[in-house]
Amino acid sequence: MQLSHALCLTLAAAACLTLPMLSSRAAEQPAAAPEAAPPALNFKMKTLAGQEVNLAEKYRGKVVLFVNVASRCGLTPQYETLQKLHEKYADQGLAIIGFPCNQFGGQEPGTSEEIAQFCKANYGVTFDMFEKIDVNGDTQAPLYRHLTTQATQPEPAGPIKWNFEKFLLSADGKTLQRFAPRTKPDSAEFITALTEALKARNAS
Repeated sequence: MQLSHALCLTLAAAACLTLPMLSSRAAEQPAAAPEAAPPALNFKMKTLAGQEVNLAEKYRGKVVLFVNVASRCGLTPQYETLQKLHEKYADQGLAIIGFPCNQFGGQEPGTSEEIAQFCKANYGVTFDMFEKIDVNGDTQAPLYRHLTTQATQPEPAGPIKWNFEKFLLSADGKTLQRFAPRTKPDSAEFITALTEALKARNAS
């Protein structure tokens, strides 16, 4: 009886030592690698308010529309249509992102605060607006360096031609189509591309 009792105590002690070791080994298992960011969203940019945003973290899974914008351009009224698209489709997964640029006729000379005030006062803009950047040339923002090298339709790869050029991205971050500045955001060809991208997103 004494030997059996001692043996039981020994086995119990061994079990107590083994369980934590197993738990520790389980905890040491590597976590799953994070999903790589789509190339078109693998950038950090600053909003008009100066807040740094990781585009992949904020817009992954959205249908994204990048637009280089300006306040003193003949195409500036496109802000109104873009805002209407935002109001209509944001709940379905659309994210419109405006990037002010002063490279075309000096038509965006204002500060971030002035741009924000202009957009709100004149067009009630509530979609996301970022700091002024260059979209062409030696000082081109890395995001636009990527966008302008993509083979797209109906506009091909190459430098941005003017204010309000538009890049439409699918929900998985692929550049679907590129639209010329004068292509209105409510044109049939644009709305068809947009609604198809949203339909694909929401069907998956």
